Amino acid sequence: MNLTMVGTGYVGLVTGACFAETGNHVTCLDVDDRKIAMLNRGESPIYEPGLSEMIVRNAEAGRLLFTTDKMEAYRDADAIFICVGTPPGEDGSADLKYVLQVAADIAEAIEALGPGQRPKTVVVKSTVPVGSSHQVRDVIRARTKHPFSIADNPEFLKEGDAINDFMKPDRVVCGVEDDAAAAMMREIYEPFVRQGNPIFIMDVRSAEMVKYASNAMLACKISFINEIANLCEIYGANISSVREGMCADRRIGNQFLYPGLGYGGSCFPKDTQAVVSMGRAAGFDCMLNAAVHEVNQLQRRHFWEKVKRHFDGRLEGATLAFWGVAFKPRTDDIREAPSISLMQFALHDGAKVRAYDPVALEHLEHELPAAACVDDMYQVLDGADALVICTEWNEFRSPDFNEIARRLKSKVVFDGRNLYRRQLLESLGFAYYSVGRLPVGRTNSST
Repeated sequence: MNLTMVGTGYVGLVTGACFAETGNHVTCLDVDDRKIAMLNRGESPIYEPGLSEMIVRNAEAGRLLFTTDKMEAYRDADAIFICVGTPPGEDGSADLKYVLQVAADIAEAIEALGPGQRPKTVVVKSTVPVGSSHQVRDVIRARTKHPFSIADNPEFLKEGDAINDFMKPDRVVCGVEDDAAAAMMREIYEPFVRQGNPIFIMDVRSAEMVKYASNAMLACKISFINEIANLCEIYGANISSVREGMCADRRIGNQFLYPGLGYGGSCFPKDTQAVVSMGRAAGFDCMLNAAVHEVNQLQRRHFWEKVKRHFDGRLEGATLAFWGVAFKPRTDDIREAPSISLMQFALHDGAKVRAYDPVALEHLEHELPAAACVDDMYQVLDGADALVICTEWNEFRSPDFNEIARRLKSKVVFDGRNLYRRQLLESLGFAYYSVGRLPVGRTNSST
């Protein structure tokens, strides 16, 4: 099948490469000449484990092409997937200008191709507010009388594990208006659900809502466990023990219930605010989702207050070393990353900032030039007054604590991801602060 991905960002690249992997002929379209040139050289503009290899493999096999030529991309496409960004506006609402511009371009191509073409299925894969796919439909209808189908196909990709998520999905959700689109979507996705996971065919508006509801639920779980962790600190309980007891209830489960610095990235912050904005536009107050976002943002400040208390508010001239910049491991994405907030707090309070991350330092240099980037996880500690851990990269899980102690000016660790056992750090003489657990120096029967 001939498929076109419009947009070579995270969703477009992963989707296109995975579709090509199953034998489809995929064309990826983008207006960014630099990005297309990179891809034609076999270089991925984003970091995602396994993606570069998949791109090169399928490009060499002739199944994956990259172009800036719109007519080339649209001419032979059986289905066109819109995968462009929907950045949040100042009020949190999703900006649809890129999506609607693509719709106008598609309409122009359909009109130019004339009446002899096979009707195309236009698939909105960008995360869009409910009703947006119908806006895309209406933009195209206003510019051509030739037939086409519209569909909405939300993505559920975790950065750092996106290829596995796509190749072995929990479910595929497709919103359609006609049988032709339903048949097309089933045919496209059939190779990915042979283990029995479902393809849900539903109306377009419900499919759009599934994406927001899913991300809002996951965001809610993260904010919930962080709020309970903060309460544990106040009352001397241990969030690790509380979590174990709570998550043993099968109705609750254990996914996305890990205390830390809160969520970041390109999805949860944007989508939670978009839900609130959708409610506001309809005269409905989404109080729970608004609170989820507020709790998430406050979690960063709550953790920073631990740093300030340790230094008695005197951070002028102190040096803080940060492990982890990306909002989560196995990605170079620093959008809405808690690390950036904490570094900004540090700089505002007069501290110097150094950072190490396995893959995201280049982005940090552009986002926060005042932070010094160091490409070694131990060298970044040299002479620093404390270590702040923001991302749970595997290489941080079992470090050489003697080396950490030797390089730091003071044996102080602020662990925003609860990577270490409190008893161990205490035995090694560290001042150790984490999330939802008592700091070293305060006693409790459970650690």
